[in-house]
Amino acid sequence: MLTSIKNPLIKQLRKLHRSRERQKQNLLLLEGTNLLTAACQVNYELITVCCTPKWQQNHPQLWQKIFQQALKTELVSPEVLDAIATTINPDGIVATAVRKVPQRLTQEKISLGLVLERLQDPGNLGTIIRTAVATNVDGIWLSQDSVDFDNPKVLRASVGEWFKLPMIVSQNLAEEIKQLKQQGNQIIATLPQATMTYWEIDFHRPTVILLGNEGAGLSEELIGLADCQVTIPLSNQVESLNVAITSALLLYEAQRQHQSYIF
Repeated sequence: MLTSIKNPLIKQLRKLHRSRERQKQNLLLLEGTNLLTAACQVNYELITVCCTPKWQQNHPQLWQKIFQQALKTELVSPEVLDAIATTINPDGIVATAVRKVPQRLTQEKISLGLVLERLQDPGNLGTIIRTAVATNVDGIWLSQDSVDFDNPKVLRASVGEWFKLPMIVSQNLAEEIKQLKQQGNQIIATLPQATMTYWEIDFHRPTVILLGNEGAGLSEELIGLADCQVTIPLSNQVESLNVAITSALLLYEAQRQHQSYIF
């Protein structure tokens, strides 16, 4: 059992708290039972898994699965696990996994997609990912100047759904949107000053929704590429909604229309 935070492996894992190191080592940092369960369910490639003896004792079946799936497993003391984790009260397990960054979606045609520009809050991105999986979104395009898609807080906020959704980190969202338009997708921009409400959109058509920065919204460049602009009506002098809530409203309206069309 590893009991020293000065152990070379522990030092390497602690470096993964930083974005630059995650990119350099090409690794994700997975924390908590929920994320490890989700990773195992999709057979995601685990590299190193560290857990406390108590966690191992309390999760024998999951530990057996992890032991078979991971390249390396280590028992560590609670103090060492606290040092590896980014959370204040970790539940007893932390792992590293291969960092995969897809450049293109595997499917040629999409029914519903999301473009996220300059999103900064990891909790928002994780929540959007979770909602997107729940509403059958085909993929997310994330601008390179957004929060890291592999930020540990993003993974935790997605509650394990992160593994199920294709995500592309793009250096040029405008070009991505132009290609999506050429493929026949309607491009919908969300703007507080728009005159059309989001439920007026025909989501039976292949659609890509554009969502912008929490404070500044969408850039003029992306707004100019949209086929139409929509808003969410607000009362009582409320100026705006959280971007994750905005995404949920639009995505569930799309799902409602698709289900109505089917039935």
